[in-house]
Amino acid sequence: MRTWFITGGTPGGFGMAYADVVLGRGDRVVLTARRPDELRDWAARHGDDALVLPLDVTDAGQIRLAVAEAERRFGSIDVLVNNAGRGWYGSVEGMDEAAVRNMFELNFFSVLRVTRAVLPGMRARRAGCIVNMSSVAGLVGVPGFGFYTAAKFAVEGLTEVLRQEVAPFGIRVLAVEPGAFRTRAYAGFADEPVEEGVEEYRSMLATVRASMIEQNGRQPGDPVRGVEAAVAAVDRDQAPRRLVLGSAGYDRVADNLEAMLAELRADEAVSRGADFPVAADTGTGTRR
Repeated sequence: MRTWFITGGTPGGFGMAYADVVLGRGDRVVLTARRPDELRDWAARHGDDALVLPLDVTDAGQIRLAVAEAERRFGSIDVLVNNAGRGWYGSVEGMDEAAVRNMFELNFFSVLRVTRAVLPGMRARRAGCIVNMSSVAGLVGVPGFGFYTAAKFAVEGLTEVLRQEVAPFGIRVLAVEPGAFRTRAYAGFADEPVEEGVEEYRSMLATVRASMIEQNGRQPGDPVRGVEAAVAAVDRDQAPRRLVLGSAGYDRVADNLEAMLAELRADEAVSRGADFPVAADTGTGTRR
């Protein structure tokens, strides 16, 4: 029986889907949320196997308290799911800098803080798994979501290095990259008007917003099926480094990677030509 610590427990989102799936297979769950009262009835149905804790993942003090309480209650955290986050839209040139910093605080620095709080226990036990909920936007840039894309690219880089650093301690690290899934992630766009400081981008952003509103409730991805795939990946003897979820997301990532590889190979001679020249061996054991 594993204990899962899951951030971002908003009803209708991936966090709740993770909680339901792992409870259904007999594991225990610590589900955190900024508004834990929304989860009171849900928690009551699961008794001692579920613990709901208040947590604003941008608050370092709350993170420490939540992790300590989870470990006190269940003894250990076996799987961490860094799921909390959200996206704002705006142009790279015109988005308000305070909003940019808030974006990174929630989507990157909170992942770092929660991970750092959980890792000491995993290292001590020489076991554990960390699942970072990234996005297809962490692999393929999305116009209108430049800073969300940048934050998710940062999560991808963090995940890549962390995986290598903690492997000697028996800890595995997985990045999960969903495409468009039928959560409540798009629901807020109808209430968020375009606020753009550079007039030339307003038309593009209006189109982005309209697309998000139109897709809300019609996204092709099933959160439960996506979470089941991620949980199954955690269970593998050799867990993948990353898992892209959703057909459209898979196609976008595959097309992007193939184009990148083709471009890389097309300029192979240019890339290799940037090294210092190496003279031919003179036969005397030295190079000139």
